[in-house]
Order: sequence, then structure tokens, then C-alpha cells
Amino acid sequence: MKIYLSADIEGVTGVTHWHETNMEKPDSGEFREQMTAEVLAACEGALQAGATEILVKDAHDTARNILAAKLPQEVRLVRGWSGHPLTMMQELDETFAGVIMIGYHSRAGGAGNPLSHTLTGSVVYIKLNGRYASEFLINTYAAAMFNVPVVFVSGDQGVCDDAVALNPHIGVAAVKTGIGNSTVSIHPALAVTRIREGVTAALKDDPALFRLSLPARFSVEIQYKNHFDAYKASFYPGASLTAPDTVHFEAQDYFEVLRLFLFTTWI
Repeated sequence: MKIYLSADIEGVTGVTHWHETNMEKPDSGEFREQMTAEVLAACEGALQAGATEILVKDAHDTARNILAAKLPQEVRLVRGWSGHPLTMMQELDETFAGVIMIGYHSRAGGAGNPLSHTLTGSVVYIKLNGRYASEFLINTYAAAMFNVPVVFVSGDQGVCDDAVALNPHIGVAAVKTGIGNSTVSIHPALAVTRIREGVTAALKDDPALFRLSLPARFSVEIQYKNHFDAYKASFYPGASLTAPDTVHFEAQDYFEVLRLFLFTTWI
């Protein structure tokens, strides 16, 4: 069984301030350790469930956060950014049996985390077919392009609620809750335990419970914090301004949506 794991850091237990997510800041060290520990726990849970191969994408900031030597030998680790539109799901294809997301966080405009955002700090929100989009939703749809189900998500309570709202069968581990500019987090060791056990349980369940059908068409709305970012994005082929700070785009192929995000939000 081949498993894909995408890892972020803003949804890791304890992470509260941007300095804790930036490897150039002295505060970040212990949280890179915890990110690694939560990824390790997910890998251990997957191996216990029968996984024979695990591909991990370090999907935060520089994508050079995870301490590779602490992961199991069955793991291959993708570091850095290739420039491919799959971004946080780079190298995913139809050969994987399931996707695990670790350290994920609430969407831009959401109150579930002091560090809530979607893809970049430059947007107020992103909507897909009228639904406010988190990185969880964007990447779950990316997995669905290959008919690969997302089976487990860990992160803040907000993203876990979003996951269950999309599919109540998805396994979740909420390791913290955001309150204003603060967080209330569970103990790091407890987070590790819940992730390990949750991943094992999810992968032993019926894969059909987790599968998601993509919509037939996609309508995208991106509101930017700065109007000049929207103006620039409006020159992407097929995009148009609907307000000084808002861009609209439509496509039938979800890969075209991912391509849009690559060129208009990763800026």
C-alpha cells in the first residue's frame, strides 16, 4: 500500500506565531521538531496499517522544515518547490492508495487559527463554487483528480471541522483551537498519539468511504487584500476583475484551477 502525506506547520500543536513557522527565526526549532514528530507519528500509523511506501511532501514555506533522519526508512521526502501546479501535493498520482494531511490549518478569513490563510497571505478569501476554500479543500480536490481519497487530517479545530463537513468519514485529529490571536493546544505527546492511532484506523477503513467526486465545473473567486494584486491577477488567461480587489475564473478541468492558483496566489 502506497501512501501520500502532505505536511504543513501552522496546524501543528502549539504553533501560534509566525516566528515559530519561519526556520530563520530562533523560535522555530522546537516547532520543526514537533512538525517532524507529528509526521513521524502519521508514518508509523500508516506502516502499522500495512503501508509499504510513503511519500512525504514538506509543504510549508521553504519546504525544508522536516528533519528527514527522524522519519522511517520506508519514507521518501520531497523538499523544496518544483514549480508544478500541484504545489503541496507534488508527485501525487493515481498509484497512491490514500492521502494524509498533517499540520493543516484554517482557511483565509477563518477564525480557527491566528495564522489562518489560504496559499498566501495576500488574499482575503478564495471561493470554489461558492464555498470558502482552505488548503485542505484545494488539495483534496487535487487528490480527487487522481481518484485518490484523503483519509486523515490533523491540524486546528477549524480545518478538522471543514474536513468532516466535506466528508464525515474522514479521520481527524484536532490538536489545537484558535481564540483571537491565541491558541489552546493539546500536549505534544498526546497529539502524536492521536495522529498515529487515527491514521491507522482510517487506513483500515473502507477506502470507498473517503472517495470524492469532483464537480463538473469550477467557479473561482479570489479577493485580494490589495487591489493591485487583483489587477495583476486579472491578466491571467480567462480571469477577469469583478471588483477592484476581486478576480473571477471558470474552468471545467480542475488542473486549470491549480494552474491559476500557481500564477495568481503564490506571489
